[in-house]
Amino acid sequence: MSRRKDRSDQWEDAVERQGEGAERGRIRGGRESGRRMPGWEVALRYVLLLAVLALTVGPFLWQLATSLKGPHEDIFSFPPSFLPEQPTLANYSRVAETIPVWDYALNSLTVAVANVVTNCAGAALAGYALARLRYRGRRAATVAFVLAMLVPVEGVIVAQFTTMRELGLNNTLVGVVLPLSVSALNVLLMRNAFLSLPYEVEEAAFVDGANVWQRFARIALPAVRGTLAVVAILAFMGAWDDFLWPLIVLSDPQNFTLTIGLNYLHGTFANDERLVAAGTIIAVLPLIVLFACLQRYFFRGVGEGAVKG
Repeated sequence: MSRRKDRSDQWEDAVERQGEGAERGRIRGGRESGRRMPGWEVALRYVLLLAVLALTVGPFLWQLATSLKGPHEDIFSFPPSFLPEQPTLANYSRVAETIPVWDYALNSLTVAVANVVTNCAGAALAGYALARLRYRGRRAATVAFVLAMLVPVEGVIVAQFTTMRELGLNNTLVGVVLPLSVSALNVLLMRNAFLSLPYEVEEAAFVDGANVWQRFARIALPAVRGTLAVVAILAFMGAWDDFLWPLIVLSDPQNFTLTIGLNYLHGTFANDERLVAAGTIIAVLPLIVLFACLQRYFFRGVGEGAVKG
């Protein structure tokens, strides 16, 4: 009996040594494979990353630096200077003195938040119905949402304006929100997220007596929070940056959104680049804050749907 125990101990030690050797081999192989990359390839990757960074972040840094420069600094010097010699926030206060920027920002925030709420609720309900419910015409409804994405906004904007006028919603923030309340793209995003969920989970809930609303609210919706965050970001950005539709439907300056107000700033004070840059930074700042708060959900959002234990 003792011999058998000694043999089993030796066998276990041999297996452990073999496993440790394999682990060392994998680590060594990974290091060696990491060292095999040629130097020119590493340099090329960094050059491409720096080029993309310059193209995407460069204009924003230029606007930020311009908004902080004083009236006596040359903003068109060559080579360009990103660091102001005497940073000042006077340009931002001048924007508030020139136009009621905070009132416009409040209007834009109201429209954007309402757009986020309606898109998250409507896209989640419609996406769940397209993905999980069984009824006639489900495929036709999906095709209709796909076709709706192919229609340009300019092709239906006259019909939208006529509808808002007949409803008496012209020159109101409700008239700005209503045509953008549910986006076809957001509906299809939620549909794909719900399709990735296993049917066995809902079947178990159905056996336990859960109805459709309970399965939607307690099982399906918590599992696609990442995609819901993507929908929220897209809806907020679309409403905050929209210019054409608010310009058409709004005529009272008290209801102007920030994009229309900044356009007035461009048209009247086009020669003062510092003032325009400060207004641009004020408009971009809420988008940066929103993305910073939801970015951990954003990158895993579209492909989400796995069951977590």
